[in-house]
Amino acid sequence: MPLKIAMIGAGSVGFTRRLMTDLLTVPEFGDTHFALMDISARNLSMVAQLCERDIKANGLPATVTSTLDRREAIADADYVICMIRQGGLEAFALDIDIPLKYGVDQCVGDTICAGGIMYGQRTIPALLDICRDIRDVAKPDAIFLNYSNPMAMNTWACNKYGGVQTIGLCHGIQHGHEQIAECIELWARRESLIAEDERVTRDDVDIICAGINHQTWYVRIQWRGLNMVPRLLELFEAHPQFREEEKVRIDVLRRFGYYSTESNGHLSEYLPWYRKRSAEINDWISPNRWILGETGGYLRVCAEGRHWFETDFPNWLEEEPPTISAADRSLEHGSYIIEGLETGRVYRGHFNVPNHGYITNLPAGCVVEIPGYVDKNGINMPVVGDLPLACAATCSASVRVQEMAMEAAVHGDVTTLKQAMLHDPLVGAVCNPEEVWQMTDELLAAQAEWLPNYAADEIEAARARLAAHEANGTRVMLSASAGAARIPTRTVEELAADKLAQETARISDKG
Repeated sequence: MPLKIAMIGAGSVGFTRRLMTDLLTVPEFGDTHFALMDISARNLSMVAQLCERDIKANGLPATVTSTLDRREAIADADYVICMIRQGGLEAFALDIDIPLKYGVDQCVGDTICAGGIMYGQRTIPALLDICRDIRDVAKPDAIFLNYSNPMAMNTWACNKYGGVQTIGLCHGIQHGHEQIAECIELWARRESLIAEDERVTRDDVDIICAGINHQTWYVRIQWRGLNMVPRLLELFEAHPQFREEEKVRIDVLRRFGYYSTESNGHLSEYLPWYRKRSAEINDWISPNRWILGETGGYLRVCAEGRHWFETDFPNWLEEEPPTISAADRSLEHGSYIIEGLETGRVYRGHFNVPNHGYITNLPAGCVVEIPGYVDKNGINMPVVGDLPLACAATCSASVRVQEMAMEAAVHGDVTTLKQAMLHDPLVGAVCNPEEVWQMTDELLAAQAEWLPNYAADEIEAARARLAAHEANGTRVMLSASAGAARIPTRTVEELAADKLAQETARISDKG
């Protein structure tokens, strides 16, 4: 029987087409049925048309259906892939703009920090509803592959409360792996260890990464039998591009001894040291690309990408369809996991799973990102052991924020939500307790339509507290800053005149 793969949030063209074509490069999966589901009929229709055209152009027997009914998509599915952005770009803008009034300047805001915590409040109830549908109507033991952020909170909630085996998937480790290979190549050429025209690729460099999503650490790096971890700072400081663009990551490497998987801008908002003083933020970031630290950078490129896709969609349909081939398969783990489980071909990747003793100095049950192996026997995770102490300390602080935020979302608990905000490393470095309390009330009131997990009287109480502060003159002082490094969202006309901006818009996630 052909596989049925349900793709929830399939209006996210960035992920949907990429994951579908990845799967179709596997010979055994040529007749797969893809059940696409989204809450936006317009977005879903556009993506479905592109997917159907790609399949037809490559002469494959695969089929696509699209529906607004989630249970219909999940019914009899072997695998369910999730890529939703609950609340869309409207809620995402509130995640960035409201905390900014309180001095919390985020680049991405989708993992922890104020934006990531609120993203979890919206997303976890939706994921638990998906889990219920999987339990009710999918194939027995169907696996849930989650790409939606905040990755650790979402995966934790689904495994603890959803009753479905859920694996969280991210691509940050692969990208950092490529950076490390590039640094080794430059060094090896300088040291005459390789020829001038010889390359060092990811395949040449063996790594072990361990930690939590977006705070995973390259704890082992080997090239030609050499331990490259002690040399890594020297290599990154000598790289002409990375030494300018990855200042936060290099500074953490200098002080911890280990390189983080996450991009400069992302990492800067998970730590209490680099974005707490507005005047210093630009010392640590780069304007070259949004991911390097721009205020609200991911929100900007997602908005530009969505507008450009909608405008340019007719041109996309007229383009020559891509050839689906193994050579163009992406680095995303999803298709390789399904291939391993279905065919027995062994795949090694890094996955987000509950910590059952895998990292011995992080809490049991929290979601860790570690190496795993997939074959016919299932998804198997080895014991990593202890993280280096500084890495473990940083992860532990975030884990407790994730835990409180996850429990707040599951139970609709305002007090626990505020405590999660208070303990967040960057929020706590910027805000005092009363500022945290009022900011959280403002976020709850503004996002009420996407928070069915919070009782209506709790939302009204938050609004009443804000009104009372206004009336009594006890409102905390707000900032009028637009952010230390904010770039205005470009119009479609501006994008049309900038080919590089078009390409950024095209490849950005349109979740």
